[in-house]
Amino acid sequence: MKTEPFSHLEESGEARMVDVGGKPLQLRTARASAEIHCQKTTITLLKDHALPKGDVLAVARIAGIQAAKRTSDLIPLCHSLPLDKVSVDFTVGEDRIHIATSAKTRAKTGVEMEALTAASVAALTLYDMMKAVDKTMRIEGVRVSEKTKE
Repeated sequence: MKTEPFSHLEESGEARMVDVGGKPLQLRTARASAEIHCQKTTITLLKDHALPKGDVLAVARIAGIQAAKRTSDLIPLCHSLPLDKVSVDFTVGEDRIHIATSAKTRAKTGVEMEALTAASVAALTLYDMMKAVDKTMRIEGVRVSEKTKE
C-alpha cells in the first residue's frame, strides 16, 4: 500500500507550512463541539445567575469568537484566514453544557481549526469561570462535526 507523504514535513523531516497558493477560493464552513460536565448545583447557580464571576456564557461566547480569530497565532503552521462568521452557542443540560461552534470563510483552506479552537477556548473559559464552585468539572468530546466547501 502506497502512503502519501506528510503535507507538513519536508523530505528532510523539517516542519513546513503547506502552500495553498494554487488552490481556488471556496466558501468553507466547519462546525465543532465540546462539552463541559459539572455538578447539578453548578448548573443551578448558572441558571440563577448566581455564579461569582457573573454571566459566564456571555464571556465564554466572546472568548470562543476571539480565539477563532487568533487560531493561526496559536496553532503552528495553521494558515491565517479571513473569517466571515464565527458563532458559539450553548445548550445547558442537567449536569453539562454543550458548546456548538461554527466558522465560515471564503479561502483556499479549511476552517475546522477555527471552529475547534472556538469550542475549546469556550470550554476552557467556562471551566475557569466556574472552578471556584465546582472542582469536579471535566471537558470532553471536542470534535469536528461537519465541514463543507463549495
